[in-house]
Amino acid sequence: MEQAGRATAQLMRGAALALVSYLFIGLLLFTAFATVLVVGAGVLPETVLLLRRMAGFKRRQAAAWTGRPVPEAYAPLTGELFERVRTATRDPGTYRDLRWLFAHFGYGLLLAYASLIVWSFGWFVDGVWCGLLRRPAVVLPLVSRLADLDAAWTGALLTPSPEAQRSAALAERVEELTVTRAGAVAAHGAELRRIERDLHDGAQARLVALSMRVGLARRAFDKDPDAARRLLDDAQNQAEEALTELRHVVRGIHPPILTDRGLLGAVRALAASSGLDVAVDADGLEGEDVPRAPAAVEAAAYFVVAEALTNAAKHSGSERAWVELARTAGRLRVVVRDEGRGGAETPAPTASTPTASGTGGGGTGGSGLLGMRRRVAALDGIMEVTSPAGGPTVIEVELPCAW
Repeated sequence: MEQAGRATAQLMRGAALALVSYLFIGLLLFTAFATVLVVGAGVLPETVLLLRRMAGFKRRQAAAWTGRPVPEAYAPLTGELFERVRTATRDPGTYRDLRWLFAHFGYGLLLAYASLIVWSFGWFVDGVWCGLLRRPAVVLPLVSRLADLDAAWTGALLTPSPEAQRSAALAERVEELTVTRAGAVAAHGAELRRIERDLHDGAQARLVALSMRVGLARRAFDKDPDAARRLLDDAQNQAEEALTELRHVVRGIHPPILTDRGLLGAVRALAASSGLDVAVDADGLEGEDVPRAPAAVEAAAYFVVAEALTNAAKHSGSERAWVELARTAGRLRVVVRDEGRGGAETPAPTASTPTASGTGGGGTGGSGLLGMRRRVAALDGIMEVTSPAGGPTVIEVELPCAW
């Protein structure tokens, strides 16, 4: 009975969508007429997008019933109006959806009516022939069969061909790589500007002051040795400060501690100096015979941990954090968690998103998350941020790694 009830609800939702399909046919006729008149061609891409949403709803409905997803493959409707119209009219997915739309208007209502007839017949048999069939269990499973038939027809009509699926996957991958490349270029440009700024405002300024003091000391050496000595002392201090600035710049490019201690040792050093009580767990990274990850992967993982712990110390309000490093088949997994106030948000990187600097927001959040996401995306990695209000904030990163 419960299964039959679920099947009936599934079929009733299909019938409601079939009625919407009937109304949508009128919109299709209007779109076709407007497109022929040219002036209304802009309606066509929007109508196709609406058709895709309807087909997507039916795909999800069928997947929820069968437990098997119904794949989709569409060409992206982007660019100028003419390009969008051309893509909409040439995309095989458009005609596949239209075929489903007209067919579903018929079979969606037909199967819903059939389920009502089965229910009526089942209760009639139960009431009249209760001696032979105590419950309508022999009849009502037919309702589930009708729902199976609805899902089967939906899958047959909406499943794209293998070629279309491969083309759509390739187009999606190209778009993803385009965004990733744009983010990597933007991050690289921002890094170069940061290095230039640090060198100009820090080391270069101190080296200029150092040169001036050495020159003054040379000129004062014969006349005033004490003054020359003081100038040389100042010059030595300037040289040490310039060296400190240069070390800071170098650490921003590739921390020397990564070369000396490896990723695990560098992360433990970060944890010790973060100002938080940080527990570091490592799976498969300890031991002298463990191969190291590529330098770019280690650097990305290091900066993710450093940024996450810095933001946690500044914004989360938590006193504790956890860092997990795990080596898996072809991947390096990094997880940073704090028990702070949460609320961290970061947009997905796009080609037009400006490079962010600094931090802000709650949890381990802030605009620094965008820089982390770009570093990870540049290596074709995956980054997930979970930070509900009230915490905890969890940053999970997976980087491809040939061990």
